[in-house]
Amino acid sequence: MERVSFSSMEDGTKADFELLERAEREYLRDLPARLLATLEGLKNSFAGYQVSRYQHSLQSATRAKRDGRSEEYVAAALLHDIGDELAPYTHGEMVAAIMRPYIAPEICWIVEHHGIFQQFHYGAVTGDDPDARERYREHPSFDACAEFCALYDQNCFDPAFESLPIGEFAPLVRRVFSEPRYLSAG
Repeated sequence: MERVSFSSMEDGTKADFELLERAEREYLRDLPARLLATLEGLKNSFAGYQVSRYQHSLQSATRAKRDGRSEEYVAAALLHDIGDELAPYTHGEMVAAIMRPYIAPEICWIVEHHGIFQQFHYGAVTGDDPDARERYREHPSFDACAEFCALYDQNCFDPAFESLPIGEFAPLVRRVFSEPRYLSAG
């Protein structure tokens, strides 16, 4: 394997950075496979629910696909909780950051904020503020996030629900995460 000549970036040559650029392109091609592997890891996620976080994710994506949502939306529904393992209190922010170059800004906003919007559905029982989402009431994506939680998140813990298999979603994930479409200019 080729390696750069430097141990400090300021000493790098044009050839070194070209080598890194080639290596990064190869690495980025594998992003869909890494995302799907991370999703697979949710099969053994924390216990307590009637279904695994993996099954929850499949239910969410299945419902979104059956409702005719865009491929980006379905991919977001499938992957919206993959950050739970590493960032349980900020998983939405983590996953939205991963999605941002590949998925439309409104959908990323939904993923980023779904945790606080989800409280609407259980907060009165747990002592969490069910109206915490109201701080975002004036945001243009407020209704879309509320809808995501109502239709594709809070109701996706049903052991009797027949989800589509991961094979239905893997090609979609490969397409959506094959090329960044939303890179910012800055």
